[in-house]
Amino acid sequence: MKNIFYLPLLFIFCSIQVFNSQSIAVNTAQTPTQLVNNVLLGFGVTAFNITINGSPLNANTPVSNVTSFTNANPAFPFAAGMLLTTGNGVGAQGPNNITGFTNNTPATPNVGTDPELNAIANGTVTNGVVLEFDFIPSGDTMSFRYIFGSDEYPEYSPSTFNDAFGLFLWGPGITGPYALAGYPAGGSNIAVIPGGTPVTINNVGDASNTQYYVFNESASTLTYGNAIQYDGTTVVLNAAASVQCNQTYHIKFAISNVTDQAFDSGVFLEAGSFVSDAVAVTVATVSGDTTIIEGCTDANFIFTRPDTQLDDTLIINYTITGDAIEGIDYNSLINPITFLPGVDSVVINLSPAQDGLSEGFESVIINVEIINPCNDTIFSSGTIYIGDGPIINILESDPLVLCATDSIPLSVSASGGYAPYTYVWTTITGSPIGTGDIITGSILANGVVQYLVTATDNCNFSNVDTVSLTMNQTLAVDTMGTEPSSCQPTGVVWGLATGITGVPAYNWTGPGSNNTNFIDASVWEDIPSGWYYFTVTDNVCSASDSVFVDLLDPPIASFSVTPLSGCAPMEVSITNTSQNGTNYLWSLGDGTTNTTADLSGFTHIFTDTTSNQAYVIQLIVQQGPFCSDTAVIGVVTNVCGCMNPAADNYNPNATVDDGSCIFPDPIITAPNVITPNNDGLNDTFILEWMNLNSLRLVILNRWGNTIYDETSEDLLNMTPSWDGGNATDGIYFYRYEGVGVAGQDLDGHGFLHLIRD
Repeated sequence: MKNIFYLPLLFIFCSIQVFNSQSIAVNTAQTPTQLVNNVLLGFGVTAFNITINGSPLNANTPVSNVTSFTNANPAFPFAAGMLLTTGNGVGAQGPNNITGFTNNTPATPNVGTDPELNAIANGTVTNGVVLEFDFIPSGDTMSFRYIFGSDEYPEYSPSTFNDAFGLFLWGPGITGPYALAGYPAGGSNIAVIPGGTPVTINNVGDASNTQYYVFNESASTLTYGNAIQYDGTTVVLNAAASVQCNQTYHIKFAISNVTDQAFDSGVFLEAGSFVSDAVAVTVATVSGDTTIIEGCTDANFIFTRPDTQLDDTLIINYTITGDAIEGIDYNSLINPITFLPGVDSVVINLSPAQDGLSEGFESVIINVEIINPCNDTIFSSGTIYIGDGPIINILESDPLVLCATDSIPLSVSASGGYAPYTYVWTTITGSPIGTGDIITGSILANGVVQYLVTATDNCNFSNVDTVSLTMNQTLAVDTMGTEPSSCQPTGVVWGLATGITGVPAYNWTGPGSNNTNFIDASVWEDIPSGWYYFTVTDNVCSASDSVFVDLLDPPIASFSVTPLSGCAPMEVSITNTSQNGTNYLWSLGDGTTNTTADLSGFTHIFTDTTSNQAYVIQLIVQQGPFCSDTAVIGVVTNVCGCMNPAADNYNPNATVDDGSCIFPDPIITAPNVITPNNDGLNDTFILEWMNLNSLRLVILNRWGNTIYDETSEDLLNMTPSWDGGNATDGIYFYRYEGVGVAGQDLDGHGFLHLIRD
């Protein structure tokens, strides 16, 4: 259906559950004949002479590639229908978890060849199925809706694997290229997209006519969720043709693999969509049957007209019969109804009223009577039954307690509705607190605590009741008192109770719990400062309270350190500014501790020069055995020294360079003779050096010409040296330039003898 026009109310449902992850469910139980008559055909069409691959026997036996399907996934357009597949029909079930899915063994029966399919596929049919039957339309048009899908998509679109689907129609007024005995004018393929192009893998897909294609091929483009296995489909297409009412027509549904038998294809035919020029009346309810409940569920009467009538406005009058009374048992319905241009369905909502009367089931029947183009009277009707709405009774517990508690079971039970029941609990102001027929209540003071419980039956009828929890406790802590404590301790605490039943027992807890003078009494003396918790227990229950005992002139720890950072060894000065202390416990962070009764400060030296150190200086100020205060200050020492590895006084542990580096002087020593005769002695002229970063050696002849000039910045791997080259015996002049490790320049020169004997 292209559009749905709602008059005047929307659907009102009891409960709707949407499972976007659901797959279609394929059922192979019905025969093709049953599927055509019970699933495919809608209003105004009568079918007969049904065959599968030319055999009436196959049409009366369940086959694996002509099946029915149902669908609860709203992402897929059809709720139910008939399915024709090249493989087994169950292979169309989701989720889409396999690329190139094949399930055609043992798909039976299979068609080995088909001239019409060969023509539209431009290839050779290998396996598939052909469903044919004769039909008589009651109107002057016929139409139905379908979706073609395949796992050839998207990899083989286009390709030689051009799986195809055709809907070939023969009969009065139909002409075309497809020959069939008894129909001299030929037949036409009505499974085409606008423009007349047949529906095949190559004609509609990722690369062709994509406006008619649905991508369903990856996790990001699963248009149908997990409904079907196929990687792609067409959009919902409508097949329609002009016919002559009450005449016999022959139709052929054919689908096949082409070239090979791999990668399944299928066509989904919408249930009840094969119709001919009549207005059909159907009923939709939440339960899926024809029953609704007063005050619970609504029904929708759906009036549907063929797609061929969409261009005009159509006004339909209908009659209402049945036991239920319009305007009393259910709302008044608009009559007549109007189909506006472009609208193929009109929905009117029937909402039953809960009147509290026991009336049993009452019927509502809507009848539509129209005259078709052949002047035949066509009837269509829809019926629903309205059941009584229940009155739910709630039986609750209203407990009475004599002592404060947070663990009282509250229970309810319901009757009178449609079991099972659910229960929702809230506070009296509406805040949610739990579900179920039993919850735990809490009451901590005398009076009444009320809860609201809503019982809802399986048809969503509900009732609200109040559950009361009452407390009548006489025992109470009336007064709590204290006297402050010094650090000795000297505090006092007491508690007075009223409403005692029997002989009371007292219990105190607090900082003084281990005091040897503690007694089971309402007064506790000689205790330190802190929180004290008092409980009195009589023969019925317990009552508790608490109180704080203040501290007189508590100790205060306070000190300062100068400096807070520096080079080790580092001396610091510590000044004690604490108050109300009798004893001072020092921990200096390097293992040094000190206990003194003196408030005066002192100095301390941190001596570790091997690495940077962070010390935490802690002071605990004591005032007797029960009172103390603590203060801490952090101190950081650094290792200071020469950080240049080339210096004589390099300190590898230093993290702060203090500018104290001392560098050695560079030294260069030159020989005065070279005898390049390969005897291993004086074969080259090479300078001996110490504490250098770079060295240049220059050799000149007696006329001042440079015959050798070499510089090295990496003296550990290469020192300039002269092997005499082609020079003759004689006296030569040398000059060198060096740079020391601290950047000092060192120059020198002299004469050398070259002897080649």
